[in-house]
Amino acid sequence: MSMSERVGQLLMVGVSSGGVSQSDRAIVARTRAGSVILLGNSTAGMQPIRRVVSRVRDAAPSPEGVKVMLAADQEGGLVQRLRGAGFTPIPSATLQAKQSDARLRRNAFDWGRQLKSAGINANLAPVADVVPTSMVWVNQPIGQLRRGYGPSSKTVAAKVTAFTDGMTRAGIATAVKHFPGLGRVRGNTDYLTRVVDSTTTRRDDALAGFKAAVAADADMVMVSSAFYSKIDDEHRAAFSPMIIGEMLRKDLGFTGVVISDDMAAVAMRTLPPDERGLRFIRAGGDLLIIGDPSLATTMADAIKDEASDNPDFSLRVDESAARVVAMKARRGLTRC
Repeated sequence: MSMSERVGQLLMVGVSSGGVSQSDRAIVARTRAGSVILLGNSTAGMQPIRRVVSRVRDAAPSPEGVKVMLAADQEGGLVQRLRGAGFTPIPSATLQAKQSDARLRRNAFDWGRQLKSAGINANLAPVADVVPTSMVWVNQPIGQLRRGYGPSSKTVAAKVTAFTDGMTRAGIATAVKHFPGLGRVRGNTDYLTRVVDSTTTRRDDALAGFKAAVAADADMVMVSSAFYSKIDDEHRAAFSPMIIGEMLRKDLGFTGVVISDDMAAVAMRTLPPDERGLRFIRAGGDLLIIGDPSLATTMADAIKDEASDNPDFSLRVDESAARVVAMKARRGLTRC
């Protein structure tokens, strides 16, 4: 691959699930984005989503033998982006937790087959964050939205495993989130610049869901944009070599793709767009979610420029691109 193509493998650019605008098509093409995420809720059903997916694939100038990966947030409950004919309504994680592991595994397989039929390759789920009972109604990102499997680390681990297994059997890549956990915070990184977890430690019991996902061979782990003062009080998780390199890679033994949360979210706006991707990759991250496509070209150009000037950074880009392509190979998106 050329440098532009390698950098493109590190980008997951957001487009509307309701249709791809001409400007978004141009951005996907110019950045050579290797992955695209469908954003926004759609109730149009299977056939219209297939047409959107087809237009995205036509717009993406993929390297020879490597296809673009299409992703969606299909957790269930309030976070089910694709609905309508052909998509079964998915209950919230709070309700999924009441199902037996075997039933949840079967259901996740069915939900995954529906995504596969629509042309989607990756589901940015499941949520492995453990929300204490006392925090359910003050925890904005997970508890209030019923996105968690409950206050028990053991239960969360079991349900994360079942959901991941079902999706994997359906041929869908998974991204467990939000490492090392958003269950003990109050604010939401989508809307606040600084959200701090002052409780979680490096070897916390609340990491059980992430350990289970790694053991279940999850394709990706999404790193949160919050700060964890008892782990690394200087860097938010997405920019922390301690959290990505030491905790996730070494402690948990994860060898797959480390994916960011949305680089366009409010939490990330303390830095200019060109610096956000650089810090994530330097910290050991692999794949950037860019929910605002207007930022994608700036981020891609910054990564290419740094790789051209810095041999060590260029090797980091190569390493991450190789991980993404290996994941795609596992999901049938390569010919190599």
